[in-house]
Formats: sequence, C-alpha cells, structure tokens
Amino acid sequence: MTAPAVPVTVVQTVARGRRRRAARRRLVMATLAALVAAGFAVTLMAGHTFYPPGEVVRVVLGEQVPGASFTVGRLRLPRAVLAVTAGFAFGLGGVTFQTMLRNPLASPDIIGISSGASAAAAIAIVSLSLGGTQVSVLAIAAALSVALLMYTLAFRDGVAGTRLILIGIGISAMLDSVTSYVLSRAAEWDLQEAMRWLTGSLNGTTWAQALPALVAVAVLTPVLLSLARDLAALRLGDDTAAALGVRTERSRLAVIVAAVGLIAFATAAAGPIAFVAFLSGPIAARLVGVGGSLLLPAGLVGALLVLAADFTGQFAFDTRYPVGVVTGVLGAPYLVYLIVRTHRAGGSL
Repeated sequence: MTAPAVPVTVVQTVARGRRRRAARRRLVMATLAALVAAGFAVTLMAGHTFYPPGEVVRVVLGEQVPGASFTVGRLRLPRAVLAVTAGFAFGLGGVTFQTMLRNPLASPDIIGISSGASAAAAIAIVSLSLGGTQVSVLAIAAALSVALLMYTLAFRDGVAGTRLILIGIGISAMLDSVTSYVLSRAAEWDLQEAMRWLTGSLNGTTWAQALPALVAVAVLTPVLLSLARDLAALRLGDDTAAALGVRTERSRLAVIVAAVGLIAFATAAAGPIAFVAFLSGPIAARLVGVGGSLLLPAGLVGALLVLAADFTGQFAFDTRYPVGVVTGVLGAPYLVYLIVRTHRAGGSL
C-alpha cells in the first residue's frame, strides 16, 4: 500500500510558516546588529566631551586628531570593543549552556564557572599580589578547571543536565565562600582592586585586555556555530540525539570547552558581568521566536546589553557605576520572576 498523499494546502501552510519564521529571524538579526553598531558609535562619540562622527572616523582610521586621539583612541575605543566582545561572549556562552542543558538557570554565572574565575582572581590579587595578565591567566585556568570538575562529577553513563546544574550550583556556593573569606582578609588597597574586578567593570580598559577576548571570540564562535546542529539535537535528549547520528558525549564536551573558553576570556578581561549570560538567551528567544539557532541572536543581545549598561552606568546617574552593577539590577528581578513563574506553573527548574 502506498502512503496517503499530504494535501497541498498543508504543505503550503507549513512552507509559509517557515518563510515567516525565517523572515522574522532575518529582521531581528539585522535590527540587533544595527542597534549594536549604533550603540558602539554613540559610545565613541558621546561623553563629557562630544566628538562628531567625522573626527571619530579619522581616529579609528589612525589619524592624529588633537584631543580626540587620546579620548577616543585610547580611552573609549578599547572600552567599546571590550563591551561588544565580552557581551557577545557572555551571550553566546550562556545560551549554549541553557540550550544544551534545557534549563534557563543553566547559565555560567549560576552554575559555578564565573565563580571559579572570580575566586581565582581574588586569590591572585589579595593573596599573591598579582595583577594584569597574571590575574587573567589564573581566572581563565580556574574557569576551565571548574568546568572540567563539573563534567567529571556529573558523568555517570553520560551527563544528565539536572545533575550537572545541581553540581554546578553547589560548586558555585563553595567558591563564593572562598572568595568571601579571601576578601575578609584583604588589605584596603587590595580589597578595592579585587572588588572592582569582581563587580564586573570596563573602567580603564586597555588594548591588552580587549585583544585576547577579541581573539577568543573570533576563534571560538565559528567552533560553536559549526556545532549548532549537534547542540539542537542534544536539546532533545541523548537518546534522540544519538538516533539522529550525533556522538553525544563528544559533541557535548566540544560544546562545553568552546562555551567555557568564551566565558573564561570574557571574565578575565571584564570581570564576571552579572546576568548577561543569563538574560541574553531568553531575550533572544522572545525576539526570534520558535525555530532556528539562538547562538548569534543571543550573542548580539549580550553585546547590546553590555554596551547599554556601561553607557548608563557612566552617564545616567550622579555617580559612575560599574557595568556589572547595572546588569545586576536588571537580572536579579528576572531571576526571581523566572523561579516564581516556574513554581506557579507546577514545573521544575
């Protein structure tokens, strides 16, 4: 017997739905990219001194412009580049974990990865009297080590998402305690430096901080994009992914290494900017709608969040606030809302 033919109207309806979703995705991506570009330009032009677009372009092209070359070229440009780079890395890394583990709480700043970098940085600054590149290297190594520890502890005939999240939350609590203990014994100057780093700040950004994060994003973003199909399959569960031909553990390990690398380099450069990794994925999902990968949209949302939060922290209040304070104010209420909504729906995190 031959299978019954699918009505033409059904095929046409499905095709129209796919075209609408694809058009919406393209529109959202273009809008987000335009907003990031606009925010980047405003960050370079505006401040206590406004520089017109022509002078900013000349500085970016390498010309010497009195006044603007220092303010734009040495102060604003590295800061703006790091804001976009770190925000993109946090957004991309965060949505990768949330997708793979099928849980909106599976964000690097909740499951311990950022806490590992923070604890290492606090020890490096307070106990070892290190600074600059040395702190960044230790933070990157610690983030990668915490991810490896989580994966090892969660592995038992495969890695279950819920088990990995719970282990990560426990490790995060222990590392936060280590950070608090180190800070309690810090001298006043070391405490100020450590708190500036732990809060998440772009103040005083130099090219030495921005370039490593930029290189990491340039290298690891294509890796994650190449694994987008495997990541989408892992979201359906290991059995389904394996049936679709995905080598589940191999793909999961590659995804984790790439995502943790992004988070580690961004954290080492700008500190653990709170809730950017947590917020970017859900915001991107609301904007893009169902279907398609959220990797690039979440990265663009993260870049836009950090740009906007940093500019707001600099100029919207009488006192300048680090970018991590502003994003924390935005992210904490959403975390409470998510938990309350899930509880009322009878679901589980």
